[in-house]
Parts: sequence; C-alpha cells; structure tokens
Amino acid sequence: MSLSRRSLLAAAASAPATAAATDLSAERTRSNEVGTPKAEFPDANVFPKHAALGRGIGVMPGRVAWVHAPNAVHWTGEGYWWELEHYNHEVVRRMLERAIASLAGETVPAAIDEAPPADVMRRAWMKLFVAHNRRRLGNSSETQTGYRSREKIAVKVNMNGSGAYGSSAPGFTEESYGNAVLMRALLDNLVEHLGASPEDIVFYDAGRIFPNYLMQYVAAGQYEHVQFRHRAPGTALDAEPDRSARIRWAGSIRGEASYIPHCVTEATYLINLANLKGHCYGLTLCGKNHFGSFVNGDRMRAPQAAGLHGNVAGASRGDYSVLVDLMAHAHLGGKTVLYLLDGLLTATGESVALTEAAAKWSMPPFNGGFSASLFASQDPVAIDSVGADFLMNEPNMTSRNSALKGNDGVENYLHEAALAGSAPSGTPYEDGSGRRVLSLGVHEHWNNTVDKQYGRNLGHAEGIELVRV
Repeated sequence: MSLSRRSLLAAAASAPATAAATDLSAERTRSNEVGTPKAEFPDANVFPKHAALGRGIGVMPGRVAWVHAPNAVHWTGEGYWWELEHYNHEVVRRMLERAIASLAGETVPAAIDEAPPADVMRRAWMKLFVAHNRRRLGNSSETQTGYRSREKIAVKVNMNGSGAYGSSAPGFTEESYGNAVLMRALLDNLVEHLGASPEDIVFYDAGRIFPNYLMQYVAAGQYEHVQFRHRAPGTALDAEPDRSARIRWAGSIRGEASYIPHCVTEATYLINLANLKGHCYGLTLCGKNHFGSFVNGDRMRAPQAAGLHGNVAGASRGDYSVLVDLMAHAHLGGKTVLYLLDGLLTATGESVALTEAAAKWSMPPFNGGFSASLFASQDPVAIDSVGADFLMNEPNMTSRNSALKGNDGVENYLHEAALAGSAPSGTPYEDGSGRRVLSLGVHEHWNNTVDKQYGRNLGHAEGIELVRV
C-alpha cells in the first residue's frame, strides 16, 4: 500500500491522536570490481582484536542475517526522509522475509527480488519461537509448539526523534526514528506467516510518540485493531507503568524509580526493532533501544530522571553497564524472540537531521549509496556487535560524529553482556527477579572492513556468523 505525500501530510494533520546466503569472503572481489580502492578500507578494525566472548544464541547460534537491497530506498533528498513514497514497500517486505528465513536456517531464493515461499516463512517463524522457548523455558514438551494463538507480542520501536520536546502528533521532523514501512512489513509477517491476531500485537515506546501518519499507515485495512502504546498520559494509548514491575539496577544508580509498562509485562514475547544509528554517546542499537522500555516521573526523559545517562556516557572497559540490566531483564531481553536493526537510512546522531549526504556510505558494498540494509538475529550481543562494526568503521559516520571516531568504549556493554555471569566489572547481573544471568550472547569483531568475517565464518566453533542474504 502507498500514500502520496499530499495525502500523507493531510492525514497526519487531521488524524486522531543459506543456499542463497552470500559468503562474505567474496566481498573484497565485488568491491574491487566496482572500483573501491582497498587502501581506503584497511584490514585493521577500529576495535582492538580479541577472541569471541560468551556463547552464541539462536536457532543458528550467533547468526546475524544481513540483507542489502539498494532498490529499497529511492530518496533524492527532497521532502522528509520518512515519507512513504521514498521506499519500495514490497522490497522492504522481501528484505525482512529473507532475513527471517536465513536466521532460521531455511534456504532462500538466490534472487534478492524473490521472496521465500509461504511455507518456508511459516516454518522459519515457528523455528525462531521454538528456539526461544527452549532457551527460556527448557526443553520440555510445552515448548515444542512455538507461538500459540492469542499470545501477545510487544514490539519495541525506537521513536527517539519523532517529535520535538513536548509535541505530540505530526512527526514532521528531519530527525530519524522507526520506519513505518518496516513496521508494516513486520506486522504483515506476524499475521500472515506466524498466525498472530492484530489485536494481540502492540508497538510501543514508553518515552516517545508514534506520529499520526505512522499509526494510520501501519494499522490500515485489516489491521485496524493493532495496538500502539507511547507517551500519551491520560489517553487510551498511554504506555502506563506496571507498578509491580520496578526495575532493580545491579549497580549504584541514584534517580527516580522506574517501571516497565503494562503492554510489556502483559506480553508473552517481545521483538526489538531498533535503529542502526549514531548517538552522542557513540551509537544506539538494540541494547539502548530499551531506554524507551520503562516509565518514571519524567515521561520524556525517563533515562535521565533515572540517573542512567552518566552510566552510558564515557563508558570504559570494565565499567558496570545499565544496558546489561535491561538486556538481562526477564520482561525485556528475557522475552525477546527476535532482534532487528533498521539500516535502511542511517542517521549520524540522535538529534541531527537525517540528510541524503549524511546517509550515504562509502564502505563496500555501499560505495556511495544508502546503507539500505536490514539486520536480524536472535542474539542481542551478536547483532549489536555487528552494528558497532558497521557504524564505527564507516567514514561518513565517524567524520560527522566525533563520539563515534575512535571511541572503543562503546563496546564495553557488549563485553559485560557476553560475560554477564563473570562480568569484567564484577557486577552481579540479574534478570530482575533475583536470578543471576550468565552469557547473554556472543561478542567479537569482524576481521576487516572488506571481508566482514567473524569467528563462525572462519570455521571457529564459537563466535558470530554474519550471513548476507
């Protein structure tokens, strides 16, 4: 479905408040063929090299599926980046389906323009849920069926940037936030392939807003009963706090008490739909996406009110990380069956304009085009490790964001998460109910910016496997 720019703006103003997996070792050859000088992208990674830490998670442990489809985005820089007409909606849907199928170990068609068959998609989605249930609940007969009808699914979207401080509805901003086209593709998949009912799916961000145009597009047609919960005090759409679900920080944090919203505690499963995005702290990926998963007295700046910002800014190796608390929490990371990174258009920071020039990448295989990518994993540490490698090694990102350039402290939380049971900081991380957690996933860095290979790509028994599909 598509809305014209004119109808989109009018509506927003008036609406209510494997076989085909690509071996990345061929990347160097393809890059050289299109004339990218290898000297511009040296083998050295910006991060210090280290062995894989932690243990891989998922149907295919440690796998991160990466889909790059240049024809998914055709923005010329005119208008707002988020306008629906700038995206090929069918291509975005195919990107998601290819990523899900590959993540589950299913064969996908060789041609990127060809979607996996419906039976493959149904099987892939169920495999993801079965693997998640086995890990969370144990290998019992109750966990073999995967998703069951009427179980609720919460989708955490990063809506930071969707409105100015205190504003509420239109979303007419140049700052980046969750992409409506990708949200609709995800909803299509959950309903058509998984068998979920729209009314059992809720998109949420407790501290930000969903613009009117976005809700109208995602919920159009047969999806009118899909749920949205955001910063809307006093309305039916408010992400109200569950006072029985207070977050307990493992380290010394002084600030307001924070609570997980009802829409999350009532859900059986969670999907983390984050942005591949720079930040004044360096980067914001799946881990930091949960800064929008709790509520306190300051609905706009809940992390600041909770006293968390100082914990993230200027982090060094071996520091306690509040991000690990969130990744480990039983209602957050504990419920998450799928992690997604939206790299269709990348922003250099959280409060800067997303422009055509800033969103184009020089790293191969992008070679001056948009990143036009989607990443998927069941391993929260692996997908953020891959996201960090892409962001920190892309010159167009680091040259425009000083917090990214040479700031290897951004990976501290990944070391802590991978080794959560014996964290370098010595922090006793728990799941929010007093139960200690062990490894939350596997962390390492690619071998170089051209080949983009990790431990499992290189034949190691442990590590990340980055698969381009």
